[in-house]
Formats: sequence, structure tokens, C-alpha cells
Amino acid sequence: METLVPSRRRLLAAAPLAAALVLAACSTGPAGGASSAAVGATGDAAAFPVTVEHAYGTTTISSAPVRVATVGWADADTLVALGVVPVGAPRITWGGNEAGSTDWFDAAVADEDLDVSGMTRYDDSAGIPFDDIAATRPDLVLGLSSGVTKEDYDKLSKIAPTVPWTEKAWGTSWQEQVRTIGAAIGKEADAERLVIATEKTITDAVAAHPEVRGRSAAWAWFTPTDLSTIGLYTTSDLRPQMLRAFGFTDSPTVAQLSAKDPSAFTANLSAEKAATLDADVVVFYAEAGAGAEELRRNALIGQIPALRDGHYVASADNEVALSMSLPSPLSVTTAVRDFLPKLVSALRGEPAA
Repeated sequence: METLVPSRRRLLAAAPLAAALVLAACSTGPAGGASSAAVGATGDAAAFPVTVEHAYGTTTISSAPVRVATVGWADADTLVALGVVPVGAPRITWGGNEAGSTDWFDAAVADEDLDVSGMTRYDDSAGIPFDDIAATRPDLVLGLSSGVTKEDYDKLSKIAPTVPWTEKAWGTSWQEQVRTIGAAIGKEADAERLVIATEKTITDAVAAHPEVRGRSAAWAWFTPTDLSTIGLYTTSDLRPQMLRAFGFTDSPTVAQLSAKDPSAFTANLSAEKAATLDADVVVFYAEAGAGAEELRRNALIGQIPALRDGHYVASADNEVALSMSLPSPLSVTTAVRDFLPKLVSALRGEPAA
């Protein structure tokens, strides 16, 4: 991910980072290093050269890439779903498992019998680890699931042809991510089939809960040391995108705030206006100092209608929440299995945690 001040990383990951942030490379699975990385076969060589459009122009990939490194947290998911093991990917430091991976990534690797012994997991807590990425000797760098800046893109492009986000920083839909990555590695048809299959997973799950359709939802965040403001993820953020995929509509309050700055992925609402937060369900990250009961007891924030009436999801399982904030073909199963039922429960007035 791009260089971020701590508060920005907190908003992205939705949890405070440890105070000691150091750049350190570690690998998923047995120690190996870039030199022994096993990568899956990319697409038909006849598909190249291919030119991919993105936020900063176009990138031409002259031949089928063999060593693909990723910058965005969900990019590696898409590669593995397409049968390709990256030589390097960010360590998942929020919502990940002890190996710095995710359970859905590890399950896909096991199901497909892929060799990740040489895949490097680099730490991006302090910003994009350019040296660690360069050490994997990639011939393609992907950053679809990111907010790579123009400066970052220029630096990465000196390492290898780079494809950053396309639609909006931190807001490129998972479908667009899959299709763009598929084009970049010569697996365009496979990518389209993957999109269709993943969308069916969502559609089938949503069909079992018709009561969700048309109900409004907002995804909020709170700073425990300053409850004078309610943070809200805008309509372009991936969390509200997933809520819409589940059948919800955007909270009118969030829609109005989002329209003021279409480029932003968060917006603020004064706690004094908490009673105006119009949503049938409110989702927020529960943490020390900002748990459900503490927020409900707060003289101002407790006036949020959905919070007051018990129509809320106090998300405390970071891995499950990650499946919503960084959706991918691999994480969607977790989202529909573990998060959608929480939203349905909240609609019934049964708060979920």
C-alpha cells in the first residue's frame, strides 16, 4: 500500500496499528525467498503484448509475466483464484492469521495444491516496501486493491511494468480488479468466468434474505479518544459497495456527505447531528473505548437511531470484517457466510457482534 500517515492506515484497516512499525520481509509457508518462488502459469503467450488502462494512463506488458508481485492486499487473492502464485505480496497485518496471510487465501492454495514456499510476504506498515518488492525480481507489479499514488506508481514502474488501481483509490470494485488482473496476465476469459461465479455466490446467498432488499445501511467508525465525530465510509468505498451487493441501499445521510467530495473514501458527521444519521442498519468497528454499550451510553452518539434501537452490527472479528473491506473472489465466501447473517440479525433488531 502507499505511504500513509498512521490515521489513514487506521481508516483503511479499521484498527490501530502497533506502535513499532518496521519493514521486515517474511514468507508464507516454509522459508524460501524469492529465488525459489513457485509461480502458477499465466495466460496464453499469444495474448501479448497487452496494454492495460489505469488511473495513471496505460501500461504495456510485452510478454506473459512469470513473476508477479502485488501491492494491494486483495491482489494476491485474485491471482491465486486464477491459478497464479505471486512472488511477493503484502503481509496481512490487520484481520490476517499468524502467518500474515488469510484463512481463505491459505484454503485456496491448499485446494489447488499450489506451491507458495517461495512467496515473500513483505511488511507494508510503514508504506510500500520498494526494496523488498524489487528483491522478488518481478516482471509485473499489481496494485489494483490499493491507493497507489502517482509518485509510488513512478517508483514501482522502475522495478517492473505496474498496473495500479483503475476506478478510484481504495474503491476499484472487486469485479474491475479481477478483469484488469486477468487482462494483465493473459487470462481474460478465466477472469470473466471467475467474476460470474463469484457474483453467483453472492446472488444465491442474498436470495435467501429478501428482507434485506431496499433497506438502508451505513458503515461507521469511531475514534475512542474523540467521540465528537462520527466517521462514515462513503458510497465509493468497498464496504458500502459490498452492502449494496447484499441488497442494501446507501444511507441517505452517507449519500449526501459522499456527494460533497467524490474522491474521498470517508466523511465526517458531527456527533451533535447523530440523530440525523438515517439508516436501517449501522455497522461499526467495536474496539476498546468504542464498544456498543459505550457508544449507546454516549449522550450524543447514542442518539443514532439504528444504534439506539438495536439495529447494528458491532464488528469485532477483524478477519470477517476484512472480507467486506477488501472483497475478493476468495473472501466473498466468508462475507456471505459470516457477515451477511449479522446484517440480517441487525435488521430484526437483534444486535450482532
